Amino acid sequence: MQVFQKKKLKLSKMISAKNLIRHELIGLKVEVANSFNKFHKGIKGLVVDETKNLLIIETEKGIKKIQKRRTSFIFTIPNGKKVKVEGTIIAKRPEERVKLKVKKW
Repeated sequence: MQVFQKKKLKLSKMISAKNLIRHELIGLKVEVANSFNKFHKGIKGLVVDETKNLLIIETEKGIKKIQKRRTSFIFTIPNGKKVKVEGTIIAKRPEERVKLKVKKW
């Protein structure tokens, strides 16, 4: 049990509000803050997969595929902080996003 807690603490130090867009999003809690599709607003769940254009979220009602562009997301990072991210910033393949050099977002 202690080993898991130590790893969780390490992870929380790695992901921060400043570098969230360069990290893996799978496994993070997410909420759709705003979307061009009014039916997507308010969807909450866990990111289970992602593509260049979609976040795939597991909700209580099943799997939802949400377009990244024209959507705002609120991610809960491991330390409990909530970070709002515009989908156009993360609308890249995960492996491309890791290499991003972002001055300020």
